[in-house]
Amino acid sequence: MKLLTISGSARRDSVNTALLLALKDVAPEGVELSVFHRLDTLPVFSPDLEGQQTPVEVLEFLARVSGCDGIIIASPEYVRAIPGGLKNAIDWMVSRFEVIGKPVALAHASHRGDDMLGSLRLVLSTVSDGFLDDVFLRIPLIGKTPPEIKAILKTPEWQSEMRGFLSAFVAAIQSRQTCAHDPVSNVS
Repeated sequence: MKLLTISGSARRDSVNTALLLALKDVAPEGVELSVFHRLDTLPVFSPDLEGQQTPVEVLEFLARVSGCDGIIIASPEYVRAIPGGLKNAIDWMVSRFEVIGKPVALAHASHRGDDMLGSLRLVLSTVSDGFLDDVFLRIPLIGKTPPEIKAILKTPEWQSEMRGFLSAFVAAIQSRQTCAHDPVSNVS
């Protein structure tokens, strides 16, 4: 199973990117987890750049979205809202097929940010009917130094939380895949 994680921060020492990298370290056997943390490489969305005009950076990003079984997004809150870079990436996906029905879950590296999380939940549930609101991980890392973050994420308590989050996400993806391939469960 392939999972794509997307950091909503372009900051080099982002706590959200650190959280996603830590998830990679505790991924279950058979789960390949990749981290995309370069939203700053995507040009600003414009409908004029869709189709044949789509920039190569966007096509590469969308190929990663298409090639995964599920997406985990971890993002900071900027001025009580979704950061522009993350919203821009989502805008590139809106009129395309790659994210439709794709299971998506949220992780969050702060004890605050509920306004952004509310907005992001609304946006993601609009973009993909695979958004899993009940699969959520929150680890308060904001304000910590990189060495403190590494130490926190290595504690047995948080390692267990991260494993549980990934297990729940993988189980939800497998359940959706089973339903999609089982004609009996698709009967209304």
